[in-house]
Amino acid sequence: MKFFSILWLTSLLWLTGCASTGISTAADPQSIPMVSTPASAAADTPDVAAYQPVIPGGALLPITTELAASLGVTSLAPPADLWERIRRGFAMPDLESQLVRDREQWYSTRPDYILRMTERSRKYLFHIVEELERRNMPTELALLPFIESAFNPQAVSRAKAAGMWQFMPATGKHFELKQNAFRDDRRDVLASTRAALDYLQKLYGMFGDWQLALAAYNWGEGSVGRAIAKNQRAGLGTSYSDLSMPMETRFYVPKLQAMKNIVANPQAFNSSLPHIENHPFFQTVDIHRDIDVALAAKLAEVSLEDFKALNPSASRPVILAAGTPQILLPWDSAAVFQSNLEAYAGGRLASWTVWLAPVTMRPADAAKRVGMTESALRSVNSIPPRVVIKAGSSLLVPRATHLETDVAVHLAENGQLSLSSEAATKRSKRKSGKGVRLSKAKSGKAGTQHARRKNTVATRLAKQ
Repeated sequence: MKFFSILWLTSLLWLTGCASTGISTAADPQSIPMVSTPASAAADTPDVAAYQPVIPGGALLPITTELAASLGVTSLAPPADLWERIRRGFAMPDLESQLVRDREQWYSTRPDYILRMTERSRKYLFHIVEELERRNMPTELALLPFIESAFNPQAVSRAKAAGMWQFMPATGKHFELKQNAFRDDRRDVLASTRAALDYLQKLYGMFGDWQLALAAYNWGEGSVGRAIAKNQRAGLGTSYSDLSMPMETRFYVPKLQAMKNIVANPQAFNSSLPHIENHPFFQTVDIHRDIDVALAAKLAEVSLEDFKALNPSASRPVILAAGTPQILLPWDSAAVFQSNLEAYAGGRLASWTVWLAPVTMRPADAAKRVGMTESALRSVNSIPPRVVIKAGSSLLVPRATHLETDVAVHLAENGQLSLSSEAATKRSKRKSGKGVRLSKAKSGKAGTQHARRKNTVATRLAKQ
């Protein structure tokens, strides 16, 4: 009976997710190692054999905490903070090289830079770690935005890569990151993280090695594939360290390894990591009407800066619900936003709408048509100098007081601002005008020649 009681307790503990230390399900009762109990505690230990649970209808009764503790059962303590959780998920092989030592030295001499980056990451890191664990991916990858963008979702490289994961425009489109006149999902926290992890998983599937996958993320899968093929033909190794690659890619994995080493032991590198709770920083909130960014921040009772940091893809002063049906808010602000939104009595939520340019025109002419100053039109739509607006372009303009309709889905999802240089437009007009003049001249010359022939024929007929 004692054996069956222990067996029952083992099954129960398995079902409740606890970890057992010292109870086996071996078929031979003699092979079951028993939990030892200190003699001083023997008097307080309940008799396991005497614990006969009542199971009405086959239902299992819960085990008490005292009984579980007496049997040597312990629960796994959650990570103290998010950094510890990341450390527990390290799964990539370490890279040992002089380049790693070089990057460790670089970072360790800049503790203020490390602190700024890690402080900035606190808004996004929990979500990234959650997604990595859900996909069973190494948690070192949560540190990659430190290398790519210093965790700045508004970062833009000289090559036009954008966001904290630094997607190029074409790669972003391939991974379904919308880029239009009103939002750029390469900057969006949720969308860009999903796309980056999709891409990294794809690359790992191609190369079967995380270091090569990271090289391909930086350099391109085709470039890494060709470098591997070249080494294979030469009878050389094909690991990350063996390949010939640009200097940026050569330093890429060493940078990540250096950050990993610092996170693993910050004190050894003269660094300090801010405490980041192992808890979501933000939550999603649905929106059903267009709403000004400033008003959304006000209703959530957060600063405009913090709101934009969580919603960096909303680069315009209004969020179009048809294209961006969710916003991110700090965890404790979501309920506040909903309550304030329901109680809001200030009239319309959005003071902007979308206007389609009917013809190609100068910004000054477009501004007159929509009742704005040219500088205001340029500012809100990010129109640079010395350009013209092409016909069909979507521009944000003030929303008329009587207009209650929000921006339609096809505009919110597909609106584009198409520009061309003034010089190119002028050249095109000159060529077009010259063509017309040449055409008229040729037509006139031909008409004169035709008239002369007609006159000659008439003269001949008269002489006859």
